Amino acid sequence: GGVGNTTIAKYAFNSYFESFERSSFLYNVRDFSESTDGLIYLQKQFLSDILDGRKIDIQSVEDGINQIKSAVYGKRVLIVLDDVDEVDQLAAIVGMRDCFYSGSKIIVTTRHIELLRACEIELIDHVQKLSIGESVELFSWHAFGQDHPVENYTKFLTRIIEYCIGCPLALQVLGSSLSGKSLVVWESTLKKLEVIPNSQLSKKLQISFEFIQDDHDKSLFLDIACF
Repeated sequence: GGVGNTTIAKYAFNSYFESFERSSFLYNVRDFSESTDGLIYLQKQFLSDILDGRKIDIQSVEDGINQIKSAVYGKRVLIVLDDVDEVDQLAAIVGMRDCFYSGSKIIVTTRHIELLRACEIELIDHVQKLSIGESVELFSWHAFGQDHPVENYTKFLTRIIEYCIGCPLALQVLGSSLSGKSLVVWESTLKKLEVIPNSQLSKKLQISFEFIQDDHDKSLFLDIACF
């Protein structure tokens, strides 16, 4: 998570969707599918995209599958399914992919490579973490507003980059949180990072939340994150 799957998929979608007759980008499939009738919601969203915003009534997942078959018939479509973690999510939207018109493209982002193999998806790309040089540049843009660090802060940079383990989301969030902060704040942040294992990325990102000192602003942040 946070390595850039969605960002890359979004870039590909924005670059090529005009070359297709219809297109649909379904964000956060995993989260939506966990809610009541989540798969039906995703099917409705997909059909709305393919049918130019027309509202669709779907009685069941099976009904949605049949309507999707009819909607995509004879059309070159571009589809992105973002953050898939169950086979039934793919089945509900593109399980009938033999029905898609020649030249259509389906992009799936997931943290579970086994799921792609189970669905016989052969073209798989492993998104790599950022190199040290790329990490320094990304962090610097968010922390200093330029592609290299400010001299007085260089001593902290190597260790912060190490603890962010090449994850763009962590670099971006921590860089933005530390922007304009004093050396004392940087030092205290680094001490917090040092006690968090590399595997626990969410706890590293939580440090940025702790920078919000006003309780009202913290509550507002959580409301925005929730919705």
